[in-house]
Amino acid sequence: MIVSPSILAADFNNLDKEMEKVNKSSCEWVHLDVMDGKFVPNTTFDDKLIKELRPISNKVFDVHLMIEEPEKYLDKYYEAGADYVTFHYEACSDISKVLKKVKAENKKIGISIKPGTDVQVLDEYLADLDLILVMSVEPGKGGQKFMPSSIDKIDYLIKQKEKNGYHYLVEVDGGINNETAKLVKEVGCEAVVAGTYLFKNEDFVKATKELGEL
Repeated sequence: MIVSPSILAADFNNLDKEMEKVNKSSCEWVHLDVMDGKFVPNTTFDDKLIKELRPISNKVFDVHLMIEEPEKYLDKYYEAGADYVTFHYEACSDISKVLKKVKAENKKIGISIKPGTDVQVLDEYLADLDLILVMSVEPGKGGQKFMPSSIDKIDYLIKQKEKNGYHYLVEVDGGINNETAKLVKEVGCEAVVAGTYLFKNEDFVKATKELGEL
């Protein structure tokens, strides 16, 4: 299973050292949460931080935009070094237009849904997605408890993928630890975002390895 440590839970006063831990670990991805204080209450960082981190890590940059009108800002995140850019279904007015543009540019695009959003709203877009991020907590704040309702969404998406030959990866974010990661893996989840569980662990490298080997 792909492990994507969430930088949001890192110590921003010692970000260089935190990135050293990430680089030494077995994780394949790094998760970067961008919040605008509008779509979600909190604010974090923007493309400038991603641009600063890009030269010091060869991990896949998994950028999650929790912002309004994400279609206006996609290009600058790709330019900053994002490998995947994921935007919210709830924040975009013309999803088909966005997907068509990004796919024409041969870039990796993902979509995310909040816990209260019906997973079937994504049906018409599944063929064009590279990543689907299922939120297992309300987006905008770290350290929340995992919502079991996300398991059914993951199960649905994996079954649709197998049935129709789609190529997207299914990722989950929120309240992930060894126990909840086992639950989502049982239904086929392919990537997990973990923040507090990894960065607050005494041995980041060991914890990341164990999570990926579940």
